[in-house]
Amino acid sequence: MGKMDEMILVAPRDDVFKKESLTFQGVNSEDSRVAEIMAQIEAAYREMRRGDAEEDPHYKQPIPYVVIKREDEVFLYERLAGGGESRLHNKLSLGFGGHMNAIEGAASFAEVLKLNTDRELDEELQIHEEDKQAIVTLGLINDDENSVGKVHIGILSALQLKPGSKVEVKEKEQIAGKWMKVSELRQDDIYNRLETWSQFVVDILE
Repeated sequence: MGKMDEMILVAPRDDVFKKESLTFQGVNSEDSRVAEIMAQIEAAYREMRRGDAEEDPHYKQPIPYVVIKREDEVFLYERLAGGGESRLHNKLSLGFGGHMNAIEGAASFAEVLKLNTDRELDEELQIHEEDKQAIVTLGLINDDENSVGKVHIGILSALQLKPGSKVEVKEKEQIAGKWMKVSELRQDDIYNRLETWSQFVVDILE
């Protein structure tokens, strides 16, 4: 089965944004708005073939997008030419995550989100459990100004690690990563290479 035949989670845009009354551009960290949109996703989500979802802006694909933080540093990575998504080659990114799959027996959307997030992090990164301090929700990401963003909605969180923690990427032929201070991420030579969602994140990072 090709990756475009994978069954992924989607929610109708009209439900997610209550017929556009909740729409925003960029990052929204307003607790009440985030809670309302998340409740809308939970009530309306369903499965769809990925290839169909990628072409249908009537649906939003919820994507966990996790930023790895260590004191005043963030883990930055570059997708190399050996990686799968050609649209993102040589782009820099701060977020780890991906499409979500249904979880049989899950009690809530929150559990589905957690299990998908844990799986994605485990597939891409080596992080010792004892180094993980907390995972904190930062908000939602929406970008309707390009064709890729139009069919996705990011569920943004930060995984806080203890000082001195190490992170290793598992797929070294596809991803190269390093730590960088937030102030460095704002420099033009780095910021301009970041994928759009990551630029949104840098704009709100402390």
